[in-house]
Amino acid sequence: MITIYSNQIGGNMNNDKNETNNSFIYITFATFIFLILLCLYMFLGPIYTVWSSQKQGEAEFARAEANRQIAILEAKSVHESSKSLAEAEIVRAKGVAESNKIIGDSLKENESYLRYLWVQGLQSNQTQVIYVPTEANLPILEAGRLNK
Repeated sequence: MITIYSNQIGGNMNNDKNETNNSFIYITFATFIFLILLCLYMFLGPIYTVWSSQKQGEAEFARAEANRQIAILEAKSVHESSKSLAEAEIVRAKGVAESNKIIGDSLKENESYLRYLWVQGLQSNQTQVIYVPTEANLPILEAGRLNK
């Protein structure tokens, strides 16, 4: 039995050497992989940084271009709407001028209607104002007398 015992101790030594060799191989392999990854990072890192900066610049340029197009379209819209408003104002002014001409032409020889409108205006006025007609048909306002 002593020989078996000694064989077992010797057998354990071979296993320990194998485990040590396997551990050394794993550590060497892991270190080699780590160094390869580190070299790749050191080489590809700056390239990726430049590439991502370039893409970021392109995206900002595209956004600026889109904002410029929006501003141009808004300015064109304001320009067109102001032209339309100006044309509408011109049409309205022409309508008012034509209306005034028609009213003026109809009242040229109709003094009695103008007096009627004057009297109606005096009756619809809410304040008490005294008008005294003079020889030139210009009223004299005596409102100062009512305040005293």
